Amino acid sequence: MRARRRLLLAALAGCLPAAAFAQAQKKSVVVLFAGEEDDDDAATRVFFDEMERLGWSDGANVAYDKFYGRGTREYMESLARSAASSTPDLIYATTSALAVAAMKASDSVPIVFTSFSDPVAAGLVDSLKRPGRNATGAYNASGDGVRQRLELARQTMPGAKRVAVVLDRRATDFARQRELHQSAARALKADVSLIEFTNFEAVAKILAQLRREGVSAVVLTPSVTLLARRREVSETALRNRLALIAHRIEWAEAGALLSYGAEVADALKKSAVIADRLLNGAKAAETPVQIANKFELAVNQRVARALGVSLPPELLKRVDRVFN
Repeated sequence: MRARRRLLLAALAGCLPAAAFAQAQKKSVVVLFAGEEDDDDAATRVFFDEMERLGWSDGANVAYDKFYGRGTREYMESLARSAASSTPDLIYATTSALAVAAMKASDSVPIVFTSFSDPVAAGLVDSLKRPGRNATGAYNASGDGVRQRLELARQTMPGAKRVAVVLDRRATDFARQRELHQSAARALKADVSLIEFTNFEAVAKILAQLRREGVSAVVLTPSVTLLARRREVSETALRNRLALIAHRIEWAEAGALLSYGAEVADALKKSAVIADRLLNGAKAAETPVQIANKFELAVNQRVARALGVSLPPELLKRVDRVFN
């Protein structure tokens, strides 16, 4: 009996340091951003706050390694490859384009995304209920947002005879966005021009040309390139006296006249919940994509004043956020 007890105590003593070491190990999470640190850290703060609430304390049991894409698609893709090669416990991609790049770099590292693009159309998942791959996350469903934004463009700029829609040909769901805007324009019987671009350098020329053609309202579609450089785009639009209508609140804060779309904070919280599940052992392939379908309307009064636009009282009654 004494011999058995000694063996048992020795075995336990040998296990304790290993168990303590395993418990002390931090989970490594690489975070991929599209733009610059100053803008993107603030825009995604809700994700990290929710992770903290779920028990993931930065520096204690999780270590975040953040990469910033600086608005250059090729650089973002190289960051995704670097992130995957470090084999972290998780990659959090703040846009669908970054998630696609991460998936191309690795088919094994779990990836969580926050997407304004349809993740099925983007090739991120097989279906929303059963992703089937190494990526899952939160999807800011457009619902009737496309139609609503076209209506808002006409409502806020009643003198506009034509509305321009800018589409990124390299966006993960370009074809889907084009189809949605064409359908909405037909339903509204609106005069809408679809303008496509491939490289960011063309955007300034497009905006200047639209101004020369007498366009005053421009609807922006999901684009990692535009989002990452949203302040530059907004300033260029304002110089050309163009009112930008966008799909997420960061645009209204950066200088679009208004934004209408799924609530970003809701999607960020849902992404954190999924990240928590994956870090605790769940499989991305079996974890359903969460739908963020709370919508928010934001306006930028400073831009409205600069453009000489009087926002309709009925619209202001619906506003969730005002930037001055």
